[in-house]
Amino acid sequence: MQVTFVGSGDAFGSGGRYQTCIMVAAAGQVMLVDCGATSLTALRAQGLDPQAVDTVAITHLHGDHFGGLPFLILDGQFRRRTAPLRIIGPPGVAARLSGAMETLFPGSTAVSRRFEVEVSELASGGTAQAGALRVRGWEVVHASGAPPLALRVEDGRSSFAYSGDTEWTAALLAAADGASLFAAEAYTFDKPVRYHLDYRTLAAHAAEIGAARTVLTHMSPDMLGRLADAEFPVAADGLTLEA
Repeated sequence: MQVTFVGSGDAFGSGGRYQTCIMVAAAGQVMLVDCGATSLTALRAQGLDPQAVDTVAITHLHGDHFGGLPFLILDGQFRRRTAPLRIIGPPGVAARLSGAMETLFPGSTAVSRRFEVEVSELASGGTAQAGALRVRGWEVVHASGAPPLALRVEDGRSSFAYSGDTEWTAALLAAADGASLFAAEAYTFDKPVRYHLDYRTLAAHAAEIGAARTVLTHMSPDMLGRLADAEFPVAADGLTLEA
């Protein structure tokens, strides 16, 4: 399983980073875990083909994790995509996607395309199958108008887990348990921010995290300024790791 941090930034592009977009390539498939508003640009900047994406799994419905979907879908339409695009997300993702598309591109939901956009909703504790890849979700703590999830993608041999945005919760231990690679938000270094995870809190729970490796992502200027003080490795746009 190959994991590429196409976008490793926060909502505000701190450090010049693209918003969250993590590409997982395994079992002959390509999945995006989150698709922030800058994702299409980030993919092209790194020489990655958006049309190679089979599935997008969404942690929560904020624009920096979800807002790239209308652009990805329209890109497929204008490039005459024929392969179906699967969207997996928390309850409410179908309605939010439809609303976002109509807000950004009025009339776009009524257009007939050469490919199907298949949307399925993933409840906490549930699983969704996307070809040979399995997606599992655990509800975390991040107000976004719909239940937010930590996600894990499994191919039968290895797995990648991602915290999404959340304050500390035991659900992260469940999501990371046994994962080959766990990407965790570290929004600040030690300043508590509601609904977000700081590095000090994550480090305090390091012995409990059952993943083989943990890498930090989704960092604010505060955290980016303290990277030398962090013991976990840090993601960057374009970083590729084997899980």
